Parts: sequence; C-alpha cells; structure tokens
Amino acid sequence: MTMNASRFLLILFLWPLAVMADDAAPSPDLLARGAYLAKAADCAGCHTAPSNGAPYAGGLEMTSPFGTIVSSNITPDRETGIGQYSFEDFAKALREGVRRDGKGLYPAMPYPAFVKITDEDMHALYAYMMHGVPAVSHRPPETKVPFPFNQRWALRLWRMAFAPKKPFDAHASRDAAWNRGAYLVQSLGHCGSCHTPRGIAYQERGYDESSKTFLSGGINDNWFAPNLRADPGSGLGRVTVEDLAAFMKTGHGAGIVAYGSMVETIEDSLQYLTNYDVRAIALYLKTLPATGAADGVFDPALAQPARLKTRAPDIPPAQGAAVYAGFCAQCHRDDGKGVPNAFPALAGNPSVITEDTTSLLRLLVEGGNSPATIHGPPRQAMPPFAGRLTDLQIAQVLTYVRAAWGNDARPITTNDVVSMRSNLHK
Repeated sequence: MTMNASRFLLILFLWPLAVMADDAAPSPDLLARGAYLAKAADCAGCHTAPSNGAPYAGGLEMTSPFGTIVSSNITPDRETGIGQYSFEDFAKALREGVRRDGKGLYPAMPYPAFVKITDEDMHALYAYMMHGVPAVSHRPPETKVPFPFNQRWALRLWRMAFAPKKPFDAHASRDAAWNRGAYLVQSLGHCGSCHTPRGIAYQERGYDESSKTFLSGGINDNWFAPNLRADPGSGLGRVTVEDLAAFMKTGHGAGIVAYGSMVETIEDSLQYLTNYDVRAIALYLKTLPATGAADGVFDPALAQPARLKTRAPDIPPAQGAAVYAGFCAQCHRDDGKGVPNAFPALAGNPSVITEDTTSLLRLLVEGGNSPATIHGPPRQAMPPFAGRLTDLQIAQVLTYVRAAWGNDARPITTNDVVSMRSNLHK
C-alpha cells in the first residue's frame, strides 16, 4: 500500500471521530453558565405557551401594534426547532433578527438588545440551548399579520434604519458593578423592550443611558411598564438600591409589589439572578437621571384630611373615599400604607401617581396577583372589580387614591375607565 493510500485510509478512519468530538457535549460548567444566561434573558418566558406548554417549544401569542406574533420553537428539535442551526446561524438570529432560512424576525424578538451579547455569553447560551434543553417536536401556529406587515422583506429596511449594530462597550470611567448592571439591562435583560417608549415605526426610542427616553416607561399590551429613571414621582428616585434589588428577587420592595407582565418576568427570570447581578442592575438604574417630564407628586406634608383635594371638581373626595373604605381599605389600609410583603402601599407608590394610568386602570378592572418566588412571601391576589363597581365608582376611587395621603396626581375620568374596559373587552 502506498503512503498516500495509507494517509487516505487514516483520514477516513479518524473523520467520524473528529465529527463526534465537534458534536461532543459541552462541559457542565458551560451548560450551567448557558442555563443562567437563558434565565437572565427570560427565553422561556416568550418561547413557552401558556397552560403547561413545553419549555422553549414556542406557541405564546404576543400582541403588537401590527398584529399577533406567535413565538417559535427554540428547542434543538431538527425539524420544528433550531436543531439544524450552527452557532453562526444562532448568533445571527439573536443579534440581527434573521432566521436560518434568511427571513427576518419581527422586533418582538429583542435582537436590538441581543446584539450586545458578548461572544463568550453567546457560545454558552448556544451550548445550553443545543445540549441542555430537551428537543420537542412541536410546530406552533404561523404568525399571520395583515398586509403590509406580513411582507418580511421590509424588515431588512427596518433593521437598517433602527436596529443598533454595536456590541456592548464597557465604560472605563465606571466600576465593574456598574458595567455589569449596564450590560445585563441593555443586552440579556432587554429591559428597554418594555420600559422604553417606542416610535412610530415600533423602534425603541433609545438603547442606552445616552438617550433621555431610555427606560422612561412604555405601554405594552395594555400595561404601562413604569419609568425606571430617577424621577421622584413615577420613577425610582425614592427607591433605594437595596429595595430595588429585593424587588427584582421577590417582587416586593419599598412597599411596591410587582404586577402584570412583570410578575412573570420575576418568576421566570429575575429571581434566579445572583445577588451580585441584581444589585449591579439596581446600581446602574439608579444612575439614570430623571426625565423631568410632568408627573404626579408625593409629599407627605400634604397628607392631612383638611388639605385633601382631587383636582376634579365634579368628583368630591368623599365619594371616592367611601368606595375606598368599602372595597380597598381592608388590604391597603386606611392610611394607604398597605401591608409589608403582602399588599402594596398606595401612598407614594410610583405606579399610583404616574401620569400614565394604563396599569392602574387595568388592575382595578381585571385584578391581578403578586409573584410567587423562592425567597419571597406567598402570592397574594387582587380581585377584579369590573363586575362590582361602576365606571363612575372606579373613576371616583382612583381619583381619590391619587390625591390622598400626600399623593397629588391628575384625576381619572369615567371615559378613561370606559376606554380601558373596551380595550380589555370587559
């Protein structure tokens, strides 16, 4: 046998072993890191259908201004999931919003944030999704949105115009904790997807602290994701780093309790972050300056019955106070201070005195519940009042709450309540 023939046979023998080595399971440490990053990015939160859907198998319907988006299967199933994705395919989908077949992803997928994920984290995340997640054969319903939004080719133009291209760049003038918090908020955490207002083309109006509108609050699916800047009324100006970190881990902090879609974010994602990471996020958020926009005010010096006013001459404070006494005071107390680790305080609560009353109205109409976390207090529920109070009574009690105990925010009108009930079909 010639030397060349021997080499050829050796290559044929070793080739399968090389392929097996390339496809070998990653180390336990890499898988653990990837699993942590998947929690930080809340991948399961969007890619798991409600009512006991298989994790990461898709099927969750997400409301957007251009129609309902159905999340895809991102398990390693080769036919219905991402099992055939190479690392390059995976990274391109997350960073650029382009699928393996070349079609664009709608910006409900937060690729404007994921573009900032580091290579090291991207490799760990890919390893976990391919080797740590069970493959599930499930083909969710296709996303069907009306014309012209169903023309996916146009998403290329959207990406060119609005999607950031630069990776995360640490600030040399800031310490490691600040940079870690900035990285988590801007990339994996994609906090701006909900908490940053969007423009006419559904683009986020800011992607980092250089923008004055970044994390200043945004409306999503009839919820108002609160302002995370230093505004003393609706923002985090009066919330300490410690209370903010506790809120992310348990859903409770400074008398504030998570509600709406934030409940799932805490349950599925934030509660699993390390204490260092949640504190780093809190430290970063507390450095964002106030927007200075018109807002409600909290001043304990105004918390005197003689000074109570509602800024609504057609709604006497006594009417709202009567509704509050009959339906709200048992949990939130006569002084509006709530019950620690159970029911939120209404006095000084940023979500109560914020200018945007979307969430406040929705909570009273359809109710809600607090998170159930590993280290937090038991879940508590707030009943819906759509069938118990009239539109006028809801307007009266919310107007009262926004003017009592030192709160000073604009009144709620009956039309506000009617509009919310119409949006919720309740």
